[in-house]
Amino acid sequence: MDIKKLIGEATEYDKKEMLEYKKPKSWLKSVSAFANGMGGKLLFGIDDDGEVVGLADCERDCEIISETIKTKMDPIPEIHLVPETVDGKKIIVLTVFPGKETPYYYIGDGNRQAFVRIGNESVIADRTAIRRLVLKGAGTPYDSLTSPYEYKNMAFTKLRSVCKQRTHNEFLDTDYESWGIINENGELTNAGALIADESPVRHSRVFCTRWNGLTKAPGLMDAIDDAEFSGSLISLLQEATAFVARNSKKAWKKLPDDRQEMPEYPERAVLESCVNALIHRDYLDYGSEVHIDMFDDRLEIYSPGGMMDGTMVQNLDVLNVPSRRRNPVIADIFNRLRYMDRRGSGFKKIVEDYQMYANVSNGAKPVFRSELSSFFITLPNLQYVVKGQDGTKDVTKDVIKDVTKEQADILDVIRDNPNVTTAEMSQRIGLTQRHILRLIKELADKEVIRRDGGRRYGKWVILKEYRGKDSE
Repeated sequence: MDIKKLIGEATEYDKKEMLEYKKPKSWLKSVSAFANGMGGKLLFGIDDDGEVVGLADCERDCEIISETIKTKMDPIPEIHLVPETVDGKKIIVLTVFPGKETPYYYIGDGNRQAFVRIGNESVIADRTAIRRLVLKGAGTPYDSLTSPYEYKNMAFTKLRSVCKQRTHNEFLDTDYESWGIINENGELTNAGALIADESPVRHSRVFCTRWNGLTKAPGLMDAIDDAEFSGSLISLLQEATAFVARNSKKAWKKLPDDRQEMPEYPERAVLESCVNALIHRDYLDYGSEVHIDMFDDRLEIYSPGGMMDGTMVQNLDVLNVPSRRRNPVIADIFNRLRYMDRRGSGFKKIVEDYQMYANVSNGAKPVFRSELSSFFITLPNLQYVVKGQDGTKDVTKDVIKDVTKEQADILDVIRDNPNVTTAEMSQRIGLTQRHILRLIKELADKEVIRRDGGRRYGKWVILKEYRGKDSE
């Protein structure tokens, strides 16, 4: 039987050469992580290289696995345990289903530990992850919980005015409870604290920067404009979209009987992207904020918190992503204010907004990317692409022939590994890191390269062809 067929639809799996019954934590941590996440499979009898080595006593190992899970997991996750024959050798396939009673703990060695998946590893859940798992197990979203702040100390003038403006209806005192701003006991919810005029939730902020160029590498490019916003989520949305608007140019193209507007960024796409970042961010992540970074050729929006089910959006059809809301109360409030709808069609609207400019976009499309705890939306600058169509600035087609050997060495390294760090460049090329940074600035100034994404998860992009060291 094919190993891939045994793994089936599992997005997470681990391989174990043998059952380490004297060291159950070595494999039970994966059972915990799978149950706390999207589920997964453990394959016993297969080494790290994927070679089938088989098990000496498959039946005994099945019994040990089953008994160990019962005695060293709390609560006991739902599993499916079956022996299989591959290449004439016996192996065990342990399927762990996504749990409904999270967190699932490993109990042993005097410890009680919950694990989560990061990449292809099972790691100990930190305090934030534990809080998230507790809420998941209780079926209680963060925004519906009682806030530590008092309702009587909050004002909601922004909510009232926007409600009147966008719905033409007055916001009534009875709406506070029906909208989820207070609970049935008159206590302020976390959603209410986030919506209040002077929101006391200090990590609910938006950082906006208009960078001068194609990258934000520290010390290399200066910012043209920047701002930090705090307060009501409604104010954050208004300020964020206003920042993008004032740092964007509007152009138009003359047609025979009319003219066609050509904004740098379609207005609806910007609004939907900002709504997505604020509504669906993980507010249990106290150490991060929403970031909006504008470059010459693109707009990037970062929001703390990946996809709800742990999937990577770049691996999905964004036009058919099922709607799952991390903060349903906040989402409902924004729906009532007509900033979004309940059908979860935000991604589709962003894509469709760009499709309206298909005749001038040169195929430029929004890009959606997620990590375990991060979400990114990249909106291409339509005017930047348009410039390329008339030959004034098509950086993807230009050929640079005057790069120095040192610059070419950098480009060759990036071509080999777009995720390479400046420290790795320094080690490979044999130049100081300071010298590497200077060369990168020179290449960025020539618009030969740019940096997509942040320092941790970003990558280098080569924008122009060049005559490298191996060229003739």
